[in-house]
Formats: sequence, C-alpha cells, structure tokens
Amino acid sequence: MNRLGIESPRGLVAFAALTGCLVAMAVAALTGAGEVFAAAGLAGCGCELLLHRTAPGLMTRLGRLHMGATSRFEFRCVLLLLLLGRLHVTGPIGLAAAMTLVLCLLAGQALHAALTTLIRRRRALAVAARNIDLRRLNISDRPPRRLTEWPGQRILVYELSALLGLTASLTTGDARWVVAALTLAAGSSLVTVMALVPYLIRAARRLPGAAEVLAEVNAWLTHHHPRTVLYFSGPRERADQVTRWLGPVAALHTPSLVILRERELLDALEPTPLPVLCVPSAAHLSQLDLSGVRVALYPANTGRNIHLLRIPTMQHVFLAPGDGDETAAVDPYSKVYDQVWVAGAAGRRRYVQAAVGVEDADIVEIGRPQLDGLRVAGTGQAPTPAPLPTVLYAPTRDLAAGEPVVRALLESERPVRVVYRPHPPTARRSPEDRAAHRRIVALIQAANERRAAEALAANALGEGSFAADAVSADTLAAEALATEASGGNAPGGDALGGNAVTPDGPGGEPGDVQSPRTGPSPSDTPHTEALRAEAARHRAELTKRIAALDARLRRADADEAMLTRDRAAPDPALLTEAEGLHREWHQAHWAASPPWLHQVIEGDAPTLHSCFDQADLLIGDPSDVVADFLATLKPYALTAPAGVGEEEFRRQNVMARAAYPLGPGATGMHNLLRPLFDPSLDELRTARREVREFLLGPATPPSIQRFTDAVDALAEKGEAVVRLRDLHTAPPPGAGRWSITR
Repeated sequence: MNRLGIESPRGLVAFAALTGCLVAMAVAALTGAGEVFAAAGLAGCGCELLLHRTAPGLMTRLGRLHMGATSRFEFRCVLLLLLLGRLHVTGPIGLAAAMTLVLCLLAGQALHAALTTLIRRRRALAVAARNIDLRRLNISDRPPRRLTEWPGQRILVYELSALLGLTASLTTGDARWVVAALTLAAGSSLVTVMALVPYLIRAARRLPGAAEVLAEVNAWLTHHHPRTVLYFSGPRERADQVTRWLGPVAALHTPSLVILRERELLDALEPTPLPVLCVPSAAHLSQLDLSGVRVALYPANTGRNIHLLRIPTMQHVFLAPGDGDETAAVDPYSKVYDQVWVAGAAGRRRYVQAAVGVEDADIVEIGRPQLDGLRVAGTGQAPTPAPLPTVLYAPTRDLAAGEPVVRALLESERPVRVVYRPHPPTARRSPEDRAAHRRIVALIQAANERRAAEALAANALGEGSFAADAVSADTLAAEALATEASGGNAPGGDALGGNAVTPDGPGGEPGDVQSPRTGPSPSDTPHTEALRAEAARHRAELTKRIAALDARLRRADADEAMLTRDRAAPDPALLTEAEGLHREWHQAHWAASPPWLHQVIEGDAPTLHSCFDQADLLIGDPSDVVADFLATLKPYALTAPAGVGEEEFRRQNVMARAAYPLGPGATGMHNLLRPLFDPSLDELRTARREVREFLLGPATPPSIQRFTDAVDALAEKGEAVVRLRDLHTAPPPGAGRWSITR
C-alpha cells in the first residue's frame, strides 16, 4: 500500500471503490443508464473526498501520472456529455448548451490553474527571511486560501452540482435542471477566476523585485553585522543536519546568521531566535553583503557549498558528522575547508588515516554540544530508580535481526521494560524492514496485554515476582507525581525533560549506578491510577497547546512572502513557551504510562534524548545513536552481524570495545541483563569512560564552551587574514597623484 501512497486499509478500499465507480460511469454512459451513472458519480465523489483526507500521498502520485483530480474531472465531464447525447433528454439545443457550459467550466478550471501559478511565482521573493525586519518592502497579502487551494475539493463541488442536476432531470424528465446545474458550476468557476485577477495585478505591480529585496537585505546585514554564518543546502528530509546546530550557534555571544538554499527548508526548520535567510539563486547569494562574516559553518558536504566557499574573507569550517561508525565516509572534498571540526580524537584519527589532504593542524575537536543536556550515570542526578529496568532498543538498520532481540527481552527471566524506537522512522524503510517492524510491534502489544493481566492479578492477590514489581512501580510513580504536583523538583530540567550534565570530578571515576528496587511495597492503586489518568489528561492538553502554538508559528493562511514580512523579529516569549510546553509534554508522557508498560515510539516524540534519560541500557547497532548514548556512561550493547567474530567486531568498531556483545539470534542476552540488577557485574564502566572521551572528547570543559572558543579563535584568525589582505591590496603611498619625476 505504501508504494501507492496509501497509508490505511480504508484508503485502499476507497481507491478500489473510486476505480469501480469510474468504470461503472463509463459503462453507464455507453449504455445510456442514467440512474446508474448518477449513483456511481455520487459514490465516486464520496470516494474522492475520503481519499483526499486519508491518502493524500496517492492523490499526489496520481497527479504525477497525469491522472490527478483535474484529469479525472475532465474524463467524467466527457462521460456526462456522452450520456446526455444517448439519453436524448435535452434535445439538440439543450445538448449544445450543456456542451458549451462544460467547455466554459473546463476553461474556467484551466484559467484558475494558470492564474494561481502566476500569482505563486510572482510572490516568490528573491530572498525569503525569518527574524529579519523587511517590512519596508510593503509586501501585500496573498489571495485567500479558499480561492487558491483545495482544487480537488472545489472540482468535487462542481461535479456534485452537475450530478444533482442530472438526477433531477432524470426524475422529472426536464432537461432544464441539468442545464441550470451546469450553469451554476460554470458561473462559480468563472467568479473564482475573476476574484483572482486583482491579486495578480497587485502582485505584478506592488511586490518588490529582486533588486529591491537584495538592497533591503544588504541594509539589514550592514546594520546587524553578523560574524558567523550557518550555511546549509539539502532536501527537506535532511533538515535535521542544520537543526541540530541551531542551539549551539544561537548560544554564541556574537551576531550570527543562518543561510538556507532551498525554500522548503524554511518550513522544516525548528523555531529559532536566529535570523534566517533563504537564498535559492547563486547569483542573488553573490550579491549579498557578507563582508563582515568571518566564520562560515557547513553541517553538510554538498555541491552548493561552493557558492559561499568562494568568498575569501571568511574562514570556512566543515562540521564533520558524528563518530558513530569508524567507517564513516571521509570525503577528499573536505580539504577545501580551512578547518574540519570533529567531536573527539576518533574523528581526528579518521581524517589523518584517510590521508585526503586535511592537515592535522586544521582539525579541531569540539565535542558534541547537542549532548550537554543528557543525564550522566553516577553523578547523583539519576531519577528515582524504577523497579523494572528500562531497555531502549533503537536499531538503525536490519529490523529483521531485531525481532529475536525484542523477543528475548520480553521473555527474559527477570522482567524489564522495553522501549522500542526505530531510527529513522519506519516510513523511510524497505518493505522487508516495515514487515519486521509490524511483527515487533505485535510482540510488544501481546506482552503488554499479558502484563496488564498480571498487574490486575497483583492488585487482587499480591502474588508473583512481576506482580510485586508492578505494585512497587505504581508506588514510585505515585510518589514522583505527587512530588511534582506539590511543587517539588521533579526529575528533569533541560529541554528534553532531563538534568544537565554534571562532569565527573578531575581524574575521578563515575560512581555506581543505583541498583533498581525489586521488593514489593504498599501501594494505593486507585490513587496511582488517578495520578496517571491526570498525567494522560495533561499530556492531551499539552498536545493541543503545542499544536496551537505551532499553528501560530507556521501560519497556514500565510505564504512565504507574508511570513517574511510578518516574522520580522523573534518572539522570545513565544520561544520560551514552546520550550516549556515540550518539556512538560515529555514529563507527562512518561508519567502517564505504568512503569512496567512496554512502549513503541514511531514518531519524533518522545525525542531520542528523552528516551536516553529513561533508559538503563541501550541495545543498538554501530551508529550515531549509540555514540550519543555514550555521553550518559550507561551500559549499552551492540548487535554484531553474522559471520563476524567478537574480536574482529571490536577491532572494526571502537565503540564495540566498551559494549556488551549481542550475537545473532540475541545470543548473550542473559549476561547482558545481569548488570541491570547487580551493578557490581558491570565490567565495562571504565571502558565506557575511555571510549566516550575518545569518540566525544573530554567531559570538561563542556562541549558548548569548546565550540564557542573555536568560533572565537577562528573569527580572530579571519580578522587577521582580512587585515593582511587589505594591507596587500592597498594602493602604494602617493598612488594616483601627479609627480614631477614621472
């Protein structure tokens, strides 16, 4: 179904029904069965409306195949005329009138599409912006959405009108009904076209041209004088590559700027206080006054980077990708940058060994500023220990190999809670991985049903080891929620619902992770259930508030030009509110579910880092996910591919040297889970600290400080280069003056 763009069985049924309706209409038109034609047409309208809501991907795909809503509408109009010709209800004059009205209706639709396209293209500014004051450009409003959008639904209204008129004519034998209905549809289409004409004239006369927009942007650049630029070009699906650096760049104490090259990235970008420019054209980018910029940061290695790399007054930096895989690509193109910034010594060694022309002196280790908000095991900041340890399974590839892993976790002798979060989302995976994902979800759902039954039995009898753990879990959840409700400090203080990192003392080893409690304790189950229900209600309320806030930040009634005009400056209160709502949502999410309930996380929330804070153990494959988890110093396991021995696996992957191995078929699961219940059995604690420092850099100073210091140092170097360049290009003394010796 996904290959067709259909996301649900209901959408598949609607698509099959729509196809059947079209076939039935064609047969009815050829045979003169007017009643069948009208009934099939009305049913087809219902299927079209259902598909627009349940399978928009299919509608888009049909449009690319030239079988979109307009083409289907034209086909049905031809069938209607054919039917009228065979029925002889209208007579020659009525048939001619119907043909004329249908042609007017189709012409109106063509004109509407042309005007909409012209207005959209004319309103596409040379440079789009966010948090930059360009209000002096006097950008006008776009046409109302009811005039320009939902063409498929508008066509359905016209078609429904014609079908109702046909039904009335067939019932009464009076052809004037169908002619009147077609007149109403054609007239409505022409009125819509006429309503768009003033907006086209306004767009042609009043919207600023490229020269005017560039002049206003350059005036803003001269006034604000940004020193650092975060530059990105890529598809919308890769927007996370630039989003992850918005926070560190916003933390710089000097003015900064974000430059994007694709318009679709503006909508995908997370809310930020940073000024943002979207400059699709290389010619327009070359006309921007970026003479004050000293440092340019590139989070991705793309061909369009060359458009900024050719500016000699900047120091260009490639922000190398994560160090999750020792075989990560090292592109020889990296040598065009002045410096390459990596997380730790592993990234430096990767470039040195690759010998692609990047000098060791040009590699700077800055750590991972994005990980500074994670909880670190053994720092005294861990939340109240749960009776059931939480195992996070976060695969990035080969979900079929993960099925035995999940099964072994669910069937382990000592119960654990499983949080399954595949990355990236399953929608971007192969059909085989999606099938394996569905099987894993079914396993977890069945395990949750069994646990729910055991929890109910525990409330009634208080028997069984898991029952005791479940009761104790409810007690701890109730205590945590009660503390938060009474105004106490709930665990979690960063944007992800977790505490900030507290680095280990100088030269000290992190302390032991607290052992989870396993003994039963008294529980007020009704009170606990009430608290969880309150947390679930609060989460639902926060979801609505976040959606409303997102609607304010990403206005559906405004196009790119209007957002450029209206988003002239960041709203600190709005950004603070958004951050607080997301933090509260994560706290409510984890509080709303019983601590013994397995969870499947398929979307973007809860975030991966929020799952890190909940997990006592991570199971994954060599990837950036595991590398990020290393910052917590919690134990983790890596799934080794079949045919690769443990020693060879550790040799190929540095992070495997501090990981518990998990062979094919989840062999070794029993030994893996033992440290969760007895921390003294955790033999790799010291190794994790060493590997973390090798991959991510030292814990002190914090990564954000190293990042800021690196930007400042490179900016000073850039200033020195510019001064030297100006000195060399300055005219000699007396140049341009007359001299008697000449």
